Amino acid sequence: MPRFIFAYRAGKPAETPDGAEEIRADWQDWLGSISDSVVGDGGRCGPSHTVSADGVKPNGGPNPLAGFTQVEAPDIDAAIDLAKGCPAIANGGSVEVTEVLAM
Repeated sequence: MPRFIFAYRAGKPAETPDGAEEIRADWQDWLGSISDSVVGDGGRCGPSHTVSADGVKPNGGPNPLAGFTQVEAPDIDAAIDLAKGCPAIANGGSVEVTEVLAM
């Protein structure tokens, strides 16, 4: 079955400790709901640097990567359907979905 990467772009940060706990719970619930599709490594991302021919930009640019997950799905449409429930979207972020291609 094809594998896909969900690359998360962060939304708004929590404003309170209770808000942070609510966000964590939303992520746990969503990841639990797609757990049969999750494969391989994934996780949160720390501060990043964008490396290009123009040099190095700290902090990942205007829309830094916040984390990623690998999933299996029959096709890109099924993977997109899984991603639509991601809490990042409801929090002003986004999910980039891409197929992992064989080398």
